[in-house]
Amino acid sequence: MVGLALTACAASDRDTGGDDDGATDGGRDTFIFAASGDPSSLDPAFASDGETFRVARQIFEGLVGVEPGTADPAPLLAESWDVSDDGLEYTFTLKEGVTFHDGTAFDGDAVCANFERWNNFTGVLQSESLSYYWQKVNGGFASSDVESLNGTGKYESCEAPDAGTAVVHLRSPLPELVSALSLPAFAMQSPTALEKYDADGVTGDGEAPVLPEYATGHPTGTGPFVFESWSPGEEVVLSAYEDYWGEQGQVRRIVFPIISDATARRQALQAGDIDGYDLVGPADVVALEEAGFQIVNREPFNVLYLGMNQGNPDLADLRVRQAIAHAINKEALVAQTLPEGTEVATNFVPPSVAGWNADVATYDYDPDKARALLAEAGRSALTIDFNYPTNVSRPYMPTPEQVFTAIEADLEAVGITVNAVPDPWNPEYLDRIQGGADHGLHLLGWTGDYNDTYNFIGVFFGGTSNEWGFDNPELFAAINDARYVADLDAQTEAYEAANAAILDFLPGVPLAHPVPSLAFKADVRGYPASPVQDEVYNVITLGD
Repeated sequence: MVGLALTACAASDRDTGGDDDGATDGGRDTFIFAASGDPSSLDPAFASDGETFRVARQIFEGLVGVEPGTADPAPLLAESWDVSDDGLEYTFTLKEGVTFHDGTAFDGDAVCANFERWNNFTGVLQSESLSYYWQKVNGGFASSDVESLNGTGKYESCEAPDAGTAVVHLRSPLPELVSALSLPAFAMQSPTALEKYDADGVTGDGEAPVLPEYATGHPTGTGPFVFESWSPGEEVVLSAYEDYWGEQGQVRRIVFPIISDATARRQALQAGDIDGYDLVGPADVVALEEAGFQIVNREPFNVLYLGMNQGNPDLADLRVRQAIAHAINKEALVAQTLPEGTEVATNFVPPSVAGWNADVATYDYDPDKARALLAEAGRSALTIDFNYPTNVSRPYMPTPEQVFTAIEADLEAVGITVNAVPDPWNPEYLDRIQGGADHGLHLLGWTGDYNDTYNFIGVFFGGTSNEWGFDNPELFAAINDARYVADLDAQTEAYEAANAAILDFLPGVPLAHPVPSLAFKADVRGYPASPVQDEVYNVITLGD
Protein backbone atom coordinates (compact mmCIF):
# COMPACT_ATOMS: atom_id res chain seq x y z
CA MET A 1 0.00 0.00 0.00
CA VAL A 2 1.08 3.56 -0.55
CA GLY A 3 2.25 5.59 2.40
CA LEU A 4 -0.39 7.83 3.92
CA ALA A 5 0.02 11.23 5.54
CA LEU A 6 -1.80 11.10 8.86
CA THR A 7 -3.86 14.05 9.92
CA ALA A 8 -4.21 12.80 13.48
CA CYS A 9 -3.20 9.94 15.72
CA ALA A 10 -4.11 8.92 19.22
CA ALA A 11 -1.63 8.76 22.04
CA SER A 12 -0.14 5.39 22.92
CA ASP A 13 -1.04 3.72 26.17
CA ARG A 14 0.38 0.31 27.08
CA ASP A 15 -0.41 0.51 30.79
CA THR A 16 -2.33 -2.65 31.57
CA GLY A 17 -3.12 -1.64 35.11
CA GLY A 18 -0.51 -3.64 36.99
CA ASP A 19 2.34 -6.12 36.85
CA ASP A 20 0.03 -9.02 36.03
CA ASP A 21 -0.41 -7.90 32.38
CA GLY A 22 -4.03 -7.02 32.87
CA ALA A 23 -4.80 -10.11 34.92
CA THR A 24 -8.30 -10.82 36.14
CA ASP A 25 -9.67 -13.64 38.25
CA GLY A 26 -9.88 -15.66 35.05
CA GLY A 27 -6.22 -15.09 34.10
CA ARG A 28 -4.46 -12.43 32.08
CA ASP A 29 -6.69 -10.57 29.67
CA THR A 30 -4.33 -8.66 27.35
CA PHE A 31 -3.46 -10.34 24.05
CA ILE A 32 -0.33 -9.03 22.31
CA PHE A 33 -0.05 -9.95 18.64
CA ALA A 34 2.86 -8.61 16.60
CA ALA A 35 1.90 -6.91 13.33
CA SER A 36 4.38 -6.69 10.46
CA GLY A 37 3.36 -3.12 9.68
CA ASP A 38 0.96 -0.30 10.44
CA PRO A 39 -2.60 -0.42 9.15
CA SER A 40 -2.93 1.77 6.08
CA SER A 41 -6.15 3.22 7.50
CA LEU A 42 -8.51 2.60 10.42
CA ASP A 43 -11.41 2.91 7.94
CA PRO A 44 -11.55 -0.49 6.22
CA ALA A 45 -13.54 0.93 3.28
CA PHE A 46 -10.27 2.64 2.34
CA ALA A 47 -8.04 -0.42 2.63
CA SER A 48 -7.07 -3.66 0.94
CA ASP A 49 -4.09 -4.81 3.02
CA GLY A 50 -3.88 -7.58 5.57
CA GLU A 51 -2.59 -5.50 8.47
CA THR A 52 -5.53 -3.08 8.21
CA PHE A 53 -7.98 -5.94 7.94
CA ARG A 54 -6.47 -7.73 10.96
CA VAL A 55 -7.26 -4.70 13.14
CA ALA A 56 -10.57 -3.97 11.39
CA ARG A 57 -11.95 -7.44 12.09
CA GLN A 58 -11.75 -6.75 15.82
CA ILE A 59 -13.60 -3.40 15.54
CA PHE A 60 -16.04 -3.96 12.68
CA GLU A 61 -18.48 -6.59 11.50
CA GLY A 62 -20.23 -7.07 8.19
CA LEU A 63 -23.60 -8.41 7.16
CA VAL A 64 -21.84 -11.63 6.24
CA GLY A 65 -19.05 -13.52 8.00
CA VAL A 66 -17.50 -16.91 7.25
CA GLU A 67 -17.95 -20.37 8.67
CA PRO A 68 -15.14 -20.91 11.20
CA GLY A 69 -12.09 -22.47 9.61
CA THR A 70 -13.40 -22.08 6.07
CA ALA A 71 -13.83 -19.42 3.39
CA ASP A 72 -17.56 -20.11 3.05
CA PRO A 73 -20.02 -17.27 3.80
CA ALA A 74 -22.09 -17.39 7.00
CA PRO A 75 -24.55 -15.06 8.78
CA LEU A 76 -23.13 -12.28 10.95
CA LEU A 77 -25.00 -8.98 11.32
CA ALA A 78 -27.47 -10.38 8.82
CA GLU A 79 -29.09 -13.46 10.34
CA SER A 80 -30.29 -14.60 6.93
CA TRP A 81 -30.80 -13.41 3.36
CA ASP A 82 -32.97 -14.21 0.37
CA VAL A 83 -32.00 -13.66 -3.24
CA SER A 84 -34.64 -13.16 -5.92
CA ASP A 85 -34.80 -15.63 -8.79
CA ASP A 86 -33.39 -13.06 -11.21
CA GLY A 87 -30.45 -12.32 -8.89
CA LEU A 88 -31.30 -8.62 -8.67
CA GLU A 89 -32.73 -8.31 -5.15
CA TYR A 90 -31.04 -9.29 -1.87
CA THR A 91 -33.19 -9.12 1.26
CA PHE A 92 -31.18 -9.18 4.49
CA THR A 93 -32.86 -9.96 7.81
CA LEU A 94 -30.78 -8.18 10.43
CA LYS A 95 -29.71 -9.15 13.92
CA GLU A 96 -31.66 -7.24 16.58
CA GLY A 97 -30.30 -5.39 19.61
CA VAL A 98 -26.97 -4.46 18.03
CA THR A 99 -25.39 -1.04 18.57
CA PHE A 100 -22.34 0.66 17.15
CA HIS A 101 -19.62 1.66 19.60
CA ASP A 102 -21.00 5.23 19.76
CA GLY A 103 -24.47 3.98 20.75
CA THR A 104 -26.01 4.38 17.29
CA ALA A 105 -28.48 1.60 16.51
CA PHE A 106 -27.54 -0.92 13.85
CA ASP A 107 -30.59 -1.21 11.59
CA GLY A 108 -31.77 -1.20 7.98
CA ASP A 109 -31.12 2.51 7.61
CA ALA A 110 -27.50 2.04 8.76
CA VAL A 111 -27.02 -0.73 6.21
CA CYS A 112 -28.32 1.46 3.39
CA ALA A 113 -26.20 4.38 4.54
CA ASN A 114 -23.08 2.24 4.15
CA PHE A 115 -24.01 0.99 0.67
CA GLU A 116 -24.85 4.50 -0.46
CA ARG A 117 -21.57 5.78 0.95
CA TRP A 118 -19.52 3.27 -1.04
CA ASN A 119 -21.44 3.87 -4.26
CA ASN A 120 -21.19 7.66 -3.97
CA PHE A 121 -17.47 7.93 -3.43
CA THR A 122 -16.14 10.70 -5.70
CA GLY A 123 -12.79 12.19 -6.70
CA VAL A 124 -9.78 10.83 -4.83
CA LEU A 125 -12.04 8.34 -3.00
CA GLN A 126 -12.35 6.43 -6.28
CA SER A 127 -8.61 5.71 -6.34
CA GLU A 128 -7.70 2.03 -6.24
CA SER A 129 -5.42 2.81 -3.30
CA LEU A 130 -8.59 3.69 -1.33
CA SER A 131 -11.85 2.10 -2.54
CA TYR A 132 -10.19 -0.88 -4.21
CA TYR A 133 -12.77 -3.50 -3.29
CA TRP A 134 -15.93 -1.54 -4.07
CA GLN A 135 -14.51 -0.74 -7.48
CA LYS A 136 -13.43 -4.32 -8.17
CA VAL A 137 -16.58 -6.02 -6.89
CA ASN A 138 -19.24 -3.50 -7.92
CA GLY A 139 -17.48 -2.30 -11.07
CA GLY A 140 -18.14 1.43 -10.76
CA PHE A 141 -19.70 4.31 -8.87
CA ALA A 142 -22.88 6.39 -9.07
CA SER A 143 -20.89 8.98 -11.00
CA SER A 144 -17.27 9.34 -12.00
CA ASP A 145 -14.96 11.40 -14.18
CA VAL A 146 -13.56 8.08 -15.39
CA GLU A 147 -15.86 6.87 -18.16
CA SER A 148 -15.44 3.18 -17.36
CA LEU A 149 -16.52 3.82 -13.74
CA ASN A 150 -19.32 6.31 -14.39
CA GLY A 151 -22.64 4.69 -13.48
CA THR A 152 -21.31 1.27 -14.48
CA GLY A 153 -21.68 -0.50 -11.15
CA LYS A 154 -23.93 -3.45 -10.42
CA TYR A 155 -25.42 -1.73 -7.37
CA GLU A 156 -28.62 0.24 -7.96
CA SER A 157 -30.19 1.13 -4.61
CA CYS A 158 -30.95 0.10 -1.03
CA GLU A 159 -34.13 0.42 1.01
CA ALA A 160 -35.04 -0.31 4.63
CA PRO A 161 -38.72 -1.32 4.81
CA ASP A 162 -38.29 -1.64 8.59
CA ALA A 163 -35.53 -1.52 11.21
CA GLY A 164 -34.77 -5.24 10.89
CA THR A 165 -34.58 -5.45 7.10
CA ALA A 166 -32.39 -4.09 4.32
CA VAL A 167 -33.08 -4.74 0.65
CA VAL A 168 -30.26 -4.24 -1.86
CA HIS A 169 -31.23 -3.86 -5.52
CA LEU A 170 -28.79 -4.60 -8.35
CA ARG A 171 -28.85 -3.56 -12.00
CA SER A 172 -27.55 -6.96 -13.12
CA PRO A 173 -26.62 -10.19 -11.33
CA LEU A 174 -23.52 -10.35 -9.15
CA PRO A 175 -23.38 -13.92 -7.78
CA GLU A 176 -20.27 -13.26 -5.68
CA LEU A 177 -21.95 -10.46 -3.69
CA VAL A 178 -22.72 -12.48 -0.55
CA SER A 179 -19.19 -13.90 -0.35
CA ALA A 180 -17.67 -10.49 -1.03
CA LEU A 181 -19.65 -8.92 1.82
CA SER A 182 -17.50 -10.92 4.25
CA LEU A 183 -14.59 -8.56 3.43
CA PRO A 184 -13.75 -5.94 6.08
CA ALA A 185 -13.90 -3.35 3.28
CA PHE A 186 -17.68 -3.87 3.36
CA ALA A 187 -18.06 -3.85 7.14
CA MET A 188 -20.85 -1.82 8.68
CA GLN A 189 -19.75 1.54 10.13
CA SER A 190 -21.70 3.98 12.28
CA PRO A 191 -23.40 6.58 10.05
CA THR A 192 -23.27 8.99 12.99
CA ALA A 193 -19.51 8.67 13.41
CA LEU A 194 -18.87 8.76 9.66
CA GLU A 195 -20.58 12.13 9.49
CA LYS A 196 -19.25 13.52 12.78
CA TYR A 197 -15.61 12.85 11.93
CA ASP A 198 -15.79 13.66 8.20
CA ALA A 199 -14.96 10.13 7.09
CA ASP A 200 -15.01 10.99 3.39
CA GLY A 201 -12.91 14.14 3.76
CA VAL A 202 -9.80 12.65 2.18
CA THR A 203 -7.43 15.15 0.59
CA GLY A 204 -4.29 14.73 -1.48
CA ASP A 205 -4.30 12.30 -4.37
CA GLY A 206 -4.41 8.56 -4.93
CA GLU A 207 -0.65 8.22 -4.60
CA ALA A 208 -0.51 10.12 -1.30
CA PRO A 209 -3.97 10.46 0.23
CA VAL A 210 -4.28 12.41 3.48
CA LEU A 211 -6.79 10.66 5.70
CA PRO A 212 -9.44 12.46 7.77
CA GLU A 213 -9.92 12.28 11.52
CA TYR A 214 -12.27 9.28 11.32
CA ALA A 215 -9.72 7.04 9.59
CA THR A 216 -6.91 7.91 12.00
CA GLY A 217 -8.64 8.07 15.37
CA HIS A 218 -12.38 7.30 15.41
CA PRO A 219 -13.23 3.98 13.69
CA THR A 220 -16.69 2.97 14.90
CA GLY A 221 -18.16 -0.47 14.30
CA THR A 222 -20.21 -3.13 16.09
CA GLY A 223 -17.40 -5.59 16.87
CA PRO A 224 -16.21 -6.92 20.23
CA PHE A 225 -13.38 -4.39 20.54
CA VAL A 226 -13.25 -0.60 20.38
CA PHE A 227 -10.41 1.58 19.20
CA GLU A 228 -8.19 2.98 21.94
CA SER A 229 -5.04 4.35 20.30
CA TRP A 230 -2.70 4.19 17.32
CA SER A 231 0.92 5.29 17.48
CA PRO A 232 2.18 4.87 13.88
CA GLY A 233 5.30 2.75 13.72
CA GLU A 234 4.80 1.60 17.30
CA GLU A 235 1.43 -0.01 18.12
CA VAL A 236 -2.35 -0.14 17.85
CA VAL A 237 -4.36 -0.71 21.04
CA LEU A 238 -7.98 -1.88 21.33
CA SER A 239 -10.20 -2.57 24.35
CA ALA A 240 -13.37 -4.58 24.97
CA TYR A 241 -16.74 -3.14 23.94
CA GLU A 242 -18.85 -3.51 27.04
CA ASP A 243 -22.18 -3.53 25.16
CA TYR A 244 -21.16 -6.08 22.54
CA TRP A 245 -24.12 -8.15 21.36
CA GLY A 246 -22.17 -11.43 21.40
CA GLU A 247 -19.83 -13.23 23.76
CA GLN A 248 -17.06 -10.87 24.86
CA GLY A 249 -14.72 -13.58 26.11
CA GLN A 250 -11.63 -13.36 28.28
CA VAL A 251 -9.57 -10.94 26.19
CA ARG A 252 -10.26 -7.38 27.31
CA ARG A 253 -7.40 -5.63 25.60
CA ILE A 254 -5.46 -6.17 22.39
CA VAL A 255 -2.07 -4.66 21.59
CA PHE A 256 -0.62 -4.85 18.08
CA PRO A 257 3.06 -3.84 18.37
CA ILE A 258 4.55 -3.04 14.96
CA ILE A 259 7.55 -5.33 14.32
CA SER A 260 8.43 -5.29 10.63
CA ASP A 261 11.34 -7.74 10.72
CA ALA A 262 10.43 -11.45 10.79
CA THR A 263 13.45 -12.37 12.90
CA ALA A 264 12.58 -9.65 15.41
CA ARG A 265 9.03 -11.02 15.68
CA ARG A 266 10.38 -14.48 16.44
CA GLN A 267 12.76 -13.08 19.03
CA ALA A 268 9.96 -11.07 20.65
CA LEU A 269 7.94 -14.27 21.06
CA GLN A 270 10.93 -16.15 22.48
CA ALA A 271 11.56 -13.30 24.92
CA GLY A 272 7.94 -13.38 26.12
CA ASP A 273 7.21 -9.85 24.86
CA ILE A 274 4.35 -10.95 22.57
CA ASP A 275 1.78 -13.74 22.61
CA GLY A 276 1.94 -14.55 18.92
CA TYR A 277 2.74 -13.50 15.37
CA ASP A 278 1.97 -14.34 11.75
CA LEU A 279 4.05 -15.30 8.68
CA VAL A 280 6.35 -17.70 10.51
CA GLY A 281 9.22 -18.75 8.26
CA PRO A 282 9.41 -22.49 7.52
CA ALA A 283 12.90 -22.64 9.01
CA ASP A 284 11.57 -21.27 12.32
CA VAL A 285 8.68 -23.69 12.71
CA VAL A 286 10.62 -26.70 13.99
CA ALA A 287 12.84 -24.65 16.30
CA LEU A 288 9.86 -22.88 17.88
CA GLU A 289 7.95 -26.14 18.36
CA GLU A 290 10.99 -27.74 20.01
CA ALA A 291 11.21 -24.75 22.36
CA GLY A 292 7.61 -25.28 23.50
CA PHE A 293 5.79 -22.74 21.37
CA GLN A 294 2.64 -23.55 19.43
CA ILE A 295 2.48 -23.55 15.64
CA VAL A 296 -1.00 -23.05 14.21
CA ASN A 297 -1.51 -23.54 10.48
CA ARG A 298 -4.17 -21.96 8.31
CA GLU A 299 -5.77 -24.02 5.59
CA PRO A 300 -4.12 -22.89 2.33
CA PHE A 301 -6.34 -20.48 0.42
CA ASN A 302 -3.73 -19.06 -1.88
CA VAL A 303 -1.54 -19.76 -4.88
CA LEU A 304 2.14 -19.22 -5.59
CA TYR A 305 2.91 -18.98 -9.29
CA LEU A 306 5.69 -18.42 -11.79
CA GLY A 307 4.59 -15.64 -14.14
CA MET A 308 5.81 -15.53 -17.74
CA ASN A 309 5.68 -12.08 -19.34
CA GLN A 310 4.77 -12.50 -23.01
CA GLY A 311 6.03 -8.99 -23.65
CA ASN A 312 9.34 -10.86 -23.80
CA PRO A 313 9.54 -12.32 -27.36
CA ASP A 314 10.94 -15.64 -26.15
CA LEU A 315 8.06 -16.12 -23.71
CA ALA A 316 5.49 -15.23 -26.38
CA ASP A 317 6.17 -18.67 -27.87
CA LEU A 318 3.84 -21.23 -26.26
CA ARG A 319 6.42 -23.98 -26.72
CA VAL A 320 8.90 -22.07 -24.57
CA ARG A 321 6.29 -21.57 -21.85
CA GLN A 322 5.44 -25.28 -22.00
CA ALA A 323 9.12 -26.18 -21.77
CA ILE A 324 9.55 -24.04 -18.66
CA ALA A 325 6.49 -25.68 -17.09
CA HIS A 326 7.83 -29.18 -17.79
CA ALA A 327 11.27 -28.23 -16.43
CA ILE A 328 10.01 -27.44 -12.91
CA ASN A 329 9.94 -30.22 -10.33
CA LYS A 330 7.03 -28.94 -8.24
CA GLU A 331 7.12 -31.82 -5.76
CA ALA A 332 10.78 -31.19 -4.95
CA LEU A 333 10.17 -27.44 -4.82
CA VAL A 334 7.44 -27.90 -2.22
CA ALA A 335 9.46 -30.40 -0.17
CA GLN A 336 12.60 -28.26 -0.14
CA THR A 337 11.31 -24.70 0.23
CA LEU A 338 7.74 -24.54 1.53
CA PRO A 339 6.00 -25.40 4.82
CA GLU A 340 4.93 -28.93 5.65
CA GLY A 341 1.39 -29.53 4.40
CA THR A 342 1.78 -27.35 1.29
CA GLU A 343 -0.11 -28.69 -1.73
CA VAL A 344 1.26 -28.78 -5.27
CA ALA A 345 -0.85 -26.52 -7.50
CA THR A 346 -2.35 -27.45 -10.85
CA ASN A 347 -4.85 -24.56 -11.15
CA PHE A 348 -4.59 -20.86 -10.36
CA VAL A 349 -7.25 -21.45 -7.67
CA PRO A 350 -6.99 -23.74 -4.63
CA PRO A 351 -8.99 -27.01 -4.70
CA SER A 352 -11.50 -25.72 -2.13
CA VAL A 353 -12.84 -23.13 -4.58
CA ALA A 354 -15.76 -24.06 -6.83
CA GLY A 355 -14.48 -24.01 -10.39
CA TRP A 356 -11.21 -25.80 -9.63
CA ASN A 357 -10.74 -28.32 -12.43
CA ALA A 358 -9.07 -31.71 -11.97
CA ASP A 359 -8.75 -32.15 -15.74
CA VAL A 360 -6.57 -29.17 -16.67
CA ALA A 361 -3.25 -29.63 -18.47
CA THR A 362 -0.70 -30.26 -15.71
CA TYR A 363 2.73 -30.14 -17.45
CA ASP A 364 4.28 -32.83 -15.31
CA TYR A 365 8.00 -32.72 -14.53
CA ASP A 366 9.76 -33.95 -17.68
CA PRO A 367 13.20 -32.43 -18.40
CA ASP A 368 13.59 -34.35 -21.66
CA LYS A 369 10.31 -32.99 -22.99
CA ALA A 370 11.36 -29.52 -21.90
CA ARG A 371 14.59 -29.78 -23.89
CA ALA A 372 12.71 -31.10 -26.93
CA LEU A 373 10.23 -28.20 -26.84
CA LEU A 374 13.05 -25.66 -26.58
CA ALA A 375 14.79 -27.27 -29.55
CA GLU A 376 11.56 -27.25 -31.56
CA ALA A 377 11.16 -23.54 -30.79
CA GLY A 378 14.77 -22.87 -31.81
CA ARG A 379 15.70 -21.68 -28.32
CA SER A 380 17.96 -24.38 -26.94
CA ALA A 381 20.37 -21.68 -25.76
CA LEU A 382 17.76 -19.46 -24.13
CA THR A 383 18.79 -16.78 -21.62
CA ILE A 384 15.98 -15.23 -19.57
CA ASP A 385 15.62 -12.64 -16.79
CA PHE A 386 14.06 -14.05 -13.61
CA ASN A 387 12.69 -11.49 -11.14
CA TYR A 388 12.07 -12.36 -7.50
CA PRO A 389 11.39 -10.22 -4.40
CA THR A 390 13.66 -9.64 -1.44
CA ASN A 391 13.02 -8.40 2.11
CA VAL A 392 9.55 -9.92 2.25
CA SER A 393 7.66 -12.95 3.50
CA ARG A 394 4.19 -13.52 2.09
CA PRO A 395 1.69 -16.26 3.08
CA TYR A 396 2.01 -17.76 -0.40
CA MET A 397 5.79 -17.20 -0.54
CA PRO A 398 7.51 -17.29 2.87
CA THR A 399 11.04 -17.66 1.41
CA PRO A 400 11.20 -16.15 -2.11
CA GLU A 401 14.95 -16.56 -2.59
CA GLN A 402 14.79 -20.28 -1.80
CA VAL A 403 11.95 -20.76 -4.29
CA PHE A 404 13.91 -18.82 -6.92
CA THR A 405 17.05 -20.90 -6.32
CA ALA A 406 15.19 -24.20 -6.72
CA ILE A 407 13.48 -23.14 -9.97
CA GLU A 408 16.72 -21.63 -11.30
CA ALA A 409 18.43 -25.01 -10.89
CA ASP A 410 15.58 -26.81 -12.72
CA LEU A 411 15.69 -24.36 -15.63
CA GLU A 412 19.46 -24.45 -16.00
CA ALA A 413 19.27 -28.28 -15.99
CA VAL A 414 17.37 -28.12 -19.32
CA GLY A 415 19.68 -25.53 -20.86
CA ILE A 416 18.01 -22.24 -19.88
CA THR A 417 20.45 -19.65 -18.59
CA VAL A 418 18.87 -17.60 -15.81
CA ASN A 419 19.72 -13.96 -15.19
CA ALA A 420 18.74 -13.34 -11.56
CA VAL A 421 16.97 -9.99 -10.96
CA PRO A 422 16.29 -9.51 -7.22
CA ASP A 423 14.25 -6.44 -6.25
CA PRO A 424 13.10 -5.18 -2.83
CA TRP A 425 9.42 -5.94 -2.36
CA ASN A 426 8.39 -2.43 -1.40
CA PRO A 427 8.06 -0.59 -3.70
CA GLU A 428 10.35 -1.71 -6.49
CA TYR A 429 9.19 -5.28 -7.06
CA LEU A 430 5.47 -4.78 -7.58
CA ASP A 431 6.08 -1.59 -9.56
CA ARG A 432 8.33 -3.51 -11.91
CA ILE A 433 6.12 -6.58 -12.30
CA GLN A 434 2.70 -4.91 -12.45
CA GLY A 435 3.69 -1.50 -13.76
CA GLY A 436 4.82 -2.50 -17.23
CA ALA A 437 8.59 -2.41 -16.71
CA ASP A 438 10.63 -4.91 -18.67
CA HIS A 439 10.75 -8.32 -17.00
CA GLY A 440 10.74 -11.98 -17.97
CA LEU A 441 9.93 -14.68 -15.44
CA HIS A 442 8.73 -13.64 -12.00
CA LEU A 443 7.46 -15.05 -8.72
CA LEU A 444 4.20 -13.77 -7.30
CA GLY A 445 1.00 -15.08 -5.76
CA TRP A 446 -2.32 -14.28 -4.17
CA THR A 447 -4.25 -15.04 -1.00
CA GLY A 448 -7.97 -15.21 -1.69
CA ASP A 449 -10.27 -12.62 -0.16
CA TYR A 450 -13.40 -14.76 -0.24
CA ASN A 451 -14.62 -18.01 -1.74
CA ASP A 452 -15.15 -17.12 -5.37
CA THR A 453 -13.21 -18.21 -8.45
CA TYR A 454 -13.16 -14.74 -9.97
CA ASN A 455 -11.33 -13.45 -6.91
CA PHE A 456 -8.39 -15.50 -8.17
CA ILE A 457 -8.45 -15.81 -11.95
CA GLY A 458 -10.27 -12.53 -12.48
CA VAL A 459 -7.55 -10.74 -10.53
CA PHE A 460 -4.89 -12.36 -12.71
CA PHE A 461 -6.50 -12.70 -16.14
CA GLY A 462 -9.69 -10.62 -16.17
CA GLY A 463 -8.21 -8.24 -18.75
CA THR A 464 -5.02 -7.02 -20.34
CA SER A 465 -2.30 -6.70 -17.69
CA ASN A 466 1.26 -5.44 -17.79
CA GLU A 467 2.21 -8.34 -15.51
CA TRP A 468 1.51 -10.96 -18.16
CA GLY A 469 2.04 -9.01 -21.39
CA PHE A 470 -0.66 -10.59 -23.52
CA ASP A 471 -4.04 -9.74 -24.98
CA ASN A 472 -6.44 -12.67 -25.33
CA PRO A 473 -10.00 -11.31 -25.70
CA GLU A 474 -11.50 -14.80 -25.92
CA LEU A 475 -9.96 -15.87 -22.61
CA PHE A 476 -10.82 -12.56 -20.92
CA ALA A 477 -14.43 -12.85 -22.09
CA ALA A 478 -14.73 -16.45 -20.83
CA ILE A 479 -13.55 -15.42 -17.36
CA ASN A 480 -15.66 -12.27 -17.14
CA ASP A 481 -18.78 -13.91 -18.57
CA ALA A 482 -18.51 -16.72 -16.00
CA ARG A 483 -18.45 -14.14 -13.22
CA TYR A 484 -22.04 -13.08 -13.89
CA VAL A 485 -23.73 -16.45 -14.47
CA ALA A 486 -26.54 -16.38 -11.91
CA ASP A 487 -27.08 -20.16 -11.70
CA LEU A 488 -24.30 -21.40 -9.40
CA ASP A 489 -24.02 -24.86 -10.99
CA ALA A 490 -23.75 -23.35 -14.44
CA GLN A 491 -21.26 -20.81 -13.11
CA THR A 492 -19.07 -23.58 -11.67
CA GLU A 493 -19.02 -25.32 -15.06
CA ALA A 494 -18.10 -22.05 -16.75
CA TYR A 495 -15.25 -21.49 -14.31
CA GLU A 496 -14.00 -25.05 -14.79
CA ALA A 497 -13.86 -24.40 -18.53
CA ALA A 498 -12.08 -21.07 -17.94
CA ASN A 499 -9.48 -22.74 -15.72
CA ALA A 500 -8.84 -25.35 -18.43
CA ALA A 501 -8.46 -22.59 -21.03
CA ILE A 502 -5.97 -20.74 -18.83
CA LEU A 503 -3.75 -23.80 -18.45
CA ASP A 504 -3.90 -24.51 -22.19
CA PHE A 505 -2.81 -20.94 -22.93
CA LEU A 506 -0.29 -21.13 -20.05
CA PRO A 507 0.45 -17.50 -19.12
CA GLY A 508 2.22 -18.79 -16.02
CA VAL A 509 2.81 -21.90 -13.95
CA PRO A 510 0.78 -22.45 -10.75
CA LEU A 511 3.32 -23.87 -8.32
CA ALA A 512 1.85 -24.47 -4.87
CA HIS A 513 -0.74 -23.66 -2.24
CA PRO A 514 1.52 -23.03 0.80
CA VAL A 515 0.32 -23.46 4.38
CA PRO A 516 0.66 -20.15 6.29
CA SER A 517 1.87 -20.63 9.87
CA LEU A 518 1.36 -18.62 13.06
CA ALA A 519 3.30 -19.04 16.31
CA PHE A 520 2.03 -18.55 19.88
CA LYS A 521 2.96 -18.94 23.51
CA ALA A 522 1.98 -22.29 24.95
CA ASP A 523 -0.89 -20.83 27.00
CA VAL A 524 -2.77 -19.23 24.08
CA ARG A 525 -5.84 -21.35 23.44
CA GLY A 526 -8.51 -21.35 20.74
CA TYR A 527 -6.89 -19.12 18.14
CA PRO A 528 -9.48 -19.10 15.31
CA ALA A 529 -7.18 -19.77 12.35
CA SER A 530 -8.99 -18.93 9.12
CA PRO A 531 -7.97 -19.44 5.49
CA VAL A 532 -9.20 -15.89 4.77
CA GLN A 533 -7.78 -14.52 8.05
CA ASP A 534 -11.23 -13.89 9.54
CA GLU A 535 -9.74 -14.13 13.02
CA VAL A 536 -11.47 -12.28 15.87
CA TYR A 537 -9.83 -12.45 19.26
CA ASN A 538 -12.85 -12.57 21.57
CA VAL A 539 -12.76 -16.38 21.28
CA ILE A 540 -9.17 -16.72 22.53
CA THR A 541 -8.35 -17.81 26.08
CA LEU A 542 -5.07 -17.07 27.85
CA GLY A 543 -3.42 -18.97 30.67
CA ASP A 544 -3.60 -22.59 31.81
